Amino acid sequence: MSLPGKRFLDVVSSRDMAVVVLATITGVYYLIVAVTNCTDTDTNRRGVAEVFSMRRTIHNPGTDWRSMTNGTVALIAYILIVVWEYLIAFVLLAAAANGWWGFGRRRRAALVISAKLASLGWIMVTLLFVGGFLTVAGEWFRMWANKQVDASSAALQNFLVAAVGLILVHLPERRETLSSSTESGK
Repeated sequence: MSLPGKRFLDVVSSRDMAVVVLATITGVYYLIVAVTNCTDTDTNRRGVAEVFSMRRTIHNPGTDWRSMTNGTVALIAYILIVVWEYLIAFVLLAAAANGWWGFGRRRRAALVISAKLASLGWIMVTLLFVGGFLTVAGEWFRMWANKQVDASSAALQNFLVAAVGLILVHLPERRETLSSSTESGK
């Protein structure tokens, strides 16, 4: 499991390996989330409808007009969320598969594609959880004030994992190895 000219420890401790491992874990996570949302549709769909209705939030005439009680709108939003979660899982798992293949075949190009796909997947996570859950659901529909269906902390948790992935994937690869820095007396 080494790339041309690299030792085993250099490969397994590399930024590329960290990106591939995190893409694998988060890809599996979003696949489980999407499948769970399909097998427990009633609970989760009701949660979306509850957020949209704003029934259990702080009431104010200046914001109450935002509520949506149409069940069809909530169902469409729920379906779009689940489809987006499947797309996230697909992109991150494609990144992971490409990365593992790149390590196995010693192909640098596959690792570059893996990093780009992982970045896309984590951007998709950011759009869903910061854009959808924290901004639209959280602030527009005041989800934060509804203690029964407040998913703000889960949204933040998902964003933080994606942010770590985005930072990691966009860091430059460390060029200097430990052995070369110790040889030069640094």
